[in-house]
Amino acid sequence: MQSILDELYAESKDNNIFTNLMEIITDENNIKMAYRNIKRNSGSNTSGVDGADITNIEKIPINSYIKTIQHKLEWYKPKPVKRVEIPKPNGKTRPLGIPTITDKIVQQCILQVLEPICEAKFHERSNGFRPNRSAEHAIAQCCKMIQTQHLYFVVDVDIKGFFDNVNHSKLIKQLWTMGVRDKKLLCIIKAMLKAPIIMPNGDKVYPEKGTPQGGILSPLLANVVLNELDWWISSQWENMPTHRPIKTYPHANGTPNRGNVYKVLSQTKLKEMFIVRYADDFKIFCRNKQDAEKAF
Repeated sequence: MQSILDELYAESKDNNIFTNLMEIITDENNIKMAYRNIKRNSGSNTSGVDGADITNIEKIPINSYIKTIQHKLEWYKPKPVKRVEIPKPNGKTRPLGIPTITDKIVQQCILQVLEPICEAKFHERSNGFRPNRSAEHAIAQCCKMIQTQHLYFVVDVDIKGFFDNVNHSKLIKQLWTMGVRDKKLLCIIKAMLKAPIIMPNGDKVYPEKGTPQGGILSPLLANVVLNELDWWISSQWENMPTHRPIKTYPHANGTPNRGNVYKVLSQTKLKEMFIVRYADDFKIFCRNKQDAEKAF
């Protein structure tokens, strides 16, 4: 299974498009891997609206359960999501949407296939909710901006209510732009985003926007939405094309050294800026206060 996922990453790097991902998602080995990943997650003991958790699934023979998942994905309709309020240190609460255990496993099946495709497209300084990335990586990148590149002016942005305001149609278009063009898969993702929410008082809400925190797919989809922002800010300076070729030399680690390019760009009216992002919290590093104020 890993070789298939590695191949998806390589093909995505080459800007290929993917029209038959459901075949991989419903593969027996992918479902087994999703089951194991969910089982070792502590969230598997939290039940959704049907009251079932991983202990209920463990009683079902694995081969029988695989067939159940494959059958569900033929015409998939997710169950409602249970809304719970989790206390935050500041006294407020964070709303979480808890899917049923079967919906969690289905989302994990999709995540495992979508992730390598999206990873190939993500910006190098996007750090939240990504494999082998953490807040420590974001901090290290910020330190590098200050200590090595001497960028002392920072615009600090936290997108308020980001998860609750994601535009569903735009998200689907962004997946399409990334090369995810399996229409059946996109319909399933849209159905997950539109799944009814059962509120603590029992009311049923039908969301028109947002991706519920607590869903397995939500962190990846959040990065898909903000990936456009990462690359737009990057295109304003560090990846700005020049009119004529400029000789560059690689760093010792093999990454491109664009120092000569930046020297040329510094002679223009462009504003020097670099983004470091962790989920919906990001910082834009600038050369001077004037550029930082304009970026803000």
